[in-house]
Amino acid sequence: MQPFHIAVPVHDLEIARNFYSTVMGLREGRSDTQWIDFNMFGHQFVIHEIKGQMQNQNFNPVDDHAVPIPHFGVVLKWDDFHELAEKLKVHKIKFMIEPYIRFEGKPGEQATMFFQDPSGNALEFKAFKDISMLFAKN
Repeated sequence: MQPFHIAVPVHDLEIARNFYSTVMGLREGRSDTQWIDFNMFGHQFVIHEIKGQMQNQNFNPVDDHAVPIPHFGVVLKWDDFHELAEKLKVHKIKFMIEPYIRFEGKPGEQATMFFQDPSGNALEFKAFKDISMLFAKN
C-alpha cells in the first residue's frame, strides 16, 4: 500500500487540532502557524487554516442516504472501523450517516459511516469484511 496525501481547509486550526488528535486519536506530525500534518492511519493528512467562509456541501443519493460531496476518508480494517465508530460515539459526534453495513452477504460487503469535522469537512470511513473485495462489482 502506498500512502496518500490529502490537504483540507479548516476555519480554526486549534479546534481542528483538538478534533483530529483528541476525538479521532490521530498522531500529530509537523506543524506551523497555519497548518498541521497528521498520521491518518498511515496516510499524510494535512489541515490548513483558511479564514472566511467554507465551501458549501452537495449531496448524492446512495442507499437511501444523502452522501455528502465532496468527502474523503480511509478504508480501515474491520475491527479498526468499529473501534473508531465507538470512539466517535463516546465523543458524541453527530453522524451524517450512522455506521451501517452495505451489500450484506454480497461481494463488496462493507461497513461505512459519515460525519463532519468542526469545519464541515465530510469524512467517510469504511471497512470491508473481505478486503480482497475492495473493487468487486455487485
